[in-house]
Amino acid sequence: MTEGTALTQFALDKYLAHEDERAEFFCLVVKGIVALITGQAVAVQSLEPGEVLGWSWFVAPHRWGFDARAIEEVQVLAFNAEYLRRLCENDHEMGHQMLNRLVQVTTARLIATRRQLVKNTRVLYNADHLATTSNFGKQIVHYISGPISILVCL
Repeated sequence: MTEGTALTQFALDKYLAHEDERAEFFCLVVKGIVALITGQAVAVQSLEPGEVLGWSWFVAPHRWGFDARAIEEVQVLAFNAEYLRRLCENDHEMGHQMLNRLVQVTTARLIATRRQLVKNTRVLYNADHLATTSNFGKQIVHYISGPISILVCL
C-alpha cells in the first residue's frame, strides 16, 4: 500500500497536528519522538518509533483530539485518511483489521490520559493541602493570588 503514503520530516518543536483541526492523515513514527498535548499544555503521551499517531481520521467528524509536537527531529510515514477510508469501505476485512488496531491505539490514549489526569490531580491536591494547612503554603497562595494549578501543571 504505497499509494496514499508519504515519508515526511518534522523539525524539533514543529507541530504535526493541532487539536480540533481536520485529521487528514495518520502516521507511523519512524524516527524521533512526538508528544501528544492537550489544550491545557499537558503532555499526555510520547510516541516513539513504531507507534501510531492518530485515530481521529477514522471517526467522524475527523478532527484531531490532541496537539502533536515533535520533541526531537521526527520522521513519519503518513497515510492519507480519505484514501484509507475508501479502502476500508471497499474491503471490509481490511476495515475490520484497521478498526481493531485503532481500538488498541484509542485504549492506550485513554489510559495515558487518565494516568496523566490522576497524576495532575494528586499534584493539585497536594498543593491545595499544603496551601490550606501550612503557614508557608498560605503565604505562597497569598503572593501568587491566582490559580496555583497553572503553576503546578506546567
